[in-house]
Amino acid sequence: MLRFFRKKPPSEQPAKDQDKTAMSPADVPAAETASPTGDIAGTGIPVEESAAATTQPAAAPEVPAAVAAQVTAPADPTAPARPATAGKPGDPPAAGAAPAAAPSPPATDSRSGWRNRLSGSSLGVGLRALFSGNPALDENLLEELETALITADVGITASTELIDQLRTQMRARAYADSTALLADLRQRLRALLDPVARPLAIDGKARPFAILVVGVNGVGKTTSIGKLARRLHGDGRSVVLAAGDTFRAAAVAQLQTWGQRLDIPVYSQGQGADSASVIFDALQAARSRGQNVLIADTAGRLHTQAGLMDELAKIRRVMAKLDPDTPHEVLQVIDATTGQNAVSQVRQFREAAGVTGLVVTKLDGSAKGGVVFALAREFNLPIRYIGLGEGADDLQVFDPDAFIDGLLPERLEG
Repeated sequence: MLRFFRKKPPSEQPAKDQDKTAMSPADVPAAETASPTGDIAGTGIPVEESAAATTQPAAAPEVPAAVAAQVTAPADPTAPARPATAGKPGDPPAAGAAPAAAPSPPATDSRSGWRNRLSGSSLGVGLRALFSGNPALDENLLEELETALITADVGITASTELIDQLRTQMRARAYADSTALLADLRQRLRALLDPVARPLAIDGKARPFAILVVGVNGVGKTTSIGKLARRLHGDGRSVVLAAGDTFRAAAVAQLQTWGQRLDIPVYSQGQGADSASVIFDALQAARSRGQNVLIADTAGRLHTQAGLMDELAKIRRVMAKLDPDTPHEVLQVIDATTGQNAVSQVRQFREAAGVTGLVVTKLDGSAKGGVVFALAREFNLPIRYIGLGEGADDLQVFDPDAFIDGLLPERLEG
């Protein structure tokens, strides 16, 4: 049975938060029982890898006959209370507050912010180390540069092409010094990103604009869904979430937490339910209510698991029975730390699910970063967003200029 979760009115809020009930290990697959890794900064929402979950409330009336009742009915009194969040910048309004839309998160961070987040990538570190000493223009420099690009997951083909282009220019004496070569390298790397720098455009005529989110376990898929919902909700759009990852109870609980914090509906069924059925019911309800955006989670799966990949194709077919244009966007979430394995993942998911855009996460810290260029050259798929941290606002619209500047500033300190 479909379940719908809404915030409690102030009159029903308990005096104290109720304790969360931890799931027993038997309730969660062994692969998902890793220890928690903290929460998403500024939200209190656990990161995706956490296996902690909450007890699910009682079921609400089924869709679609009781959709109106679901929207207006008070929250289930058995639902666990959530920690108070008043006073935290950027948080959604508390229960009972005025229904004004939350302020829109910034479209992009400042250049200095991107530079701080990307400075630890192995590509940025390697290139800065190579050029900071103003090295001589010779074949040794090109060989070291090629090694730095390949080891940072730019890919052999893309790296070889870049080096051949630089070598031709160097032999033609086009560079006065290594600083000039660096400037040309920046321009050529930027040119690789031009075709994929296309932000997600929500078609306002589609009610709802359906986004199917796919990816393997551990890439930050469910967390990215919550952050994207927060961004779109902050832009004044009505958002619905579908908990289609029915293999992992923690994923359902995490989406429910986002839904309660943002005051948006989350549709789910019991663990092990048919994912296509969950998403179909959510799409049907969102259409009947005229919602702007539906974001559907799917089970994480290895790109080599043929049976599970077939399930994605089934979800697309089932959605198309209700609306032949859905899903309007298929976002694949990629972990930047997986390197060239990400290329294999995109190749398989694009074939099975018709991927139309990418979200590249975990680019902060020690991620190599070069995989962004490899993906751009190999697939020419739009990179819609990148993840620069665990904060609620750290899902940023991809800005190629800020990305290049973060990895490789124009001037390097010695």
